Amino acid sequence: MAATHSTNARIPKLWLVTDRHATVGRDLVATVTRALDAGLPAVQLRDKDLSGRAIFALAERLRAATARTGALFVVNGRADVARAVGADGVQLGSTTLPVDAVRAVAPGLIVGESVHDVETAAASRADFVVFGPVHDTPSKRSFGPSQGEARLRDAAARTPAPLLAIGGMDATNAATALRAGAYGVAVIRAILAASDPAAATRELLRCIDAPQLAG
Repeated sequence: MAATHSTNARIPKLWLVTDRHATVGRDLVATVTRALDAGLPAVQLRDKDLSGRAIFALAERLRAATARTGALFVVNGRADVARAVGADGVQLGSTTLPVDAVRAVAPGLIVGESVHDVETAAASRADFVVFGPVHDTPSKRSFGPSQGEARLRDAAARTPAPLLAIGGMDATNAATALRAGAYGVAVIRAILAASDPAAATRELLRCIDAPQLAG
């Protein structure tokens, strides 16, 4: 199922993907809250190394923070946790349930899919696709070599759903990714490791709002 126009309208163009190890010693939720207060429109809870109980507890805190500002909130791989905390959606990958299976058990959730090659992106039935890593980044090296901007351009052209670029994305290259055809970008360290997460968020939003002028 390709994403519909109404679904596109619900997908923000900037996402923060969590990694509590990237916050340079700061509390993850406090850091995310600073970004939310600066206008961050969407958060994906990733932190795959946490136990089910721990991920639920963190999801509850992040759901409360995102609900306060109206930001979208999705949980990586766990439709059960997403439904339990009232999240907006779930982010799937190659080791999770398929998109259609999650829609069958959780029909109210937005479903995203993380993909690492052009063919999988083009065949995705998700509401949005996260494609990468576009550039080299520590958190994505286990998924293979960086795709580069040429493959990003190809994936964006062939993918029916909104496509977000991930992997080394920051204010220096976000506009370039959008000009290559990406619908938006997903970042980790660009916000979580920034000395001022709020300022970093505002700069990313500026680059995304006017990609022809930025970069």
